Amino acid sequence: MSKYRSDTLNFKESFGKTHLFGKTALVLSSWFGVGLIPVAPGTCGTLAAVPLFFGMKYIGILYSVIFLIVFIPMAVWVSGISKTLLGRDDPPEVVIDEVAGFMLALFLLPLTWGSLILGFLLFRVFDILKPFPIGRLEKIRGGIGIVVDDLMAGVYANFCVRVLLSVLFFMTN
Repeated sequence: MSKYRSDTLNFKESFGKTHLFGKTALVLSSWFGVGLIPVAPGTCGTLAAVPLFFGMKYIGILYSVIFLIVFIPMAVWVSGISKTLLGRDDPPEVVIDEVAGFMLALFLLPLTWGSLILGFLLFRVFDILKPFPIGRLEKIRGGIGIVVDDLMAGVYANFCVRVLLSVLFFMTN
């Protein structure tokens, strides 16, 4: 049995044995089951966050800030609960951290396909390679440790997209 298949069984077993708050945490942390996709769950979780990018652009800056102020602590909370229920430090099924990080990667960027694609690619690169200090942040215990490295990868990606868009703007004018 593959590593991912046994993780999925552990997820389903944990889901079946837990209470309502635990079930809610598992559903949210897996981003409504996207984290159960057996190949590249982090990348799939990031892709599943794309509709949020468009939604945040639609609701405007103020409500986007409020959304992130609520969403990020909720992501930490459900990640911590899911970590405990699944019995692993950073379960691959937990992809809400990728969603939160990707939202920061795209925060206040222009609503263009270029921004979206650059943000996606750079976020995944920083999330996978974990340049300093992202790798160290991952060592923090609990839900904070699961989420904070992705938030920093999002900040790095956001900064780099802004630099690239600025350079491209000045090169074309």
